[in-house]
Amino acid sequence: MPIIRILHNPRCSKSRQTLQLLRDNGIEPQIIEYLKTPLSASELSDVFKKLPIDNIEQMMRPKEAEFRSAGLTKGQVTVEQGLSAMAEYPKLMERPMVITDNDARLGRPPESVLELLS
Repeated sequence: MPIIRILHNPRCSKSRQTLQLLRDNGIEPQIIEYLKTPLSASELSDVFKKLPIDNIEQMMRPKEAEFRSAGLTKGQVTVEQGLSAMAEYPKLMERPMVITDNDARLGRPPESVLELLS
């Protein structure tokens, strides 16, 4: 079984639900509390490439104040801008994300991460 990691915020209910769902399916993931240990722009780029999304804003939280602080405008964020902003302001990253060596899923809804287990 490949290593499964979760980018986790214990204060987020969806993140807690996703972690519990993994555990209920016999998976004890490597937990990365990304607010305490932020990812670099390069690491975020690797995650973005694994997610089945085509827009960097899909892995961001545009309603956070940091979105404006980073000088971003909804609907106009380039990949480079988004990666840089999430590296500087980890709170901007959508949560949770579950990552394997070759794939990743956003835990919204939490059940979407089960695709990684099949």
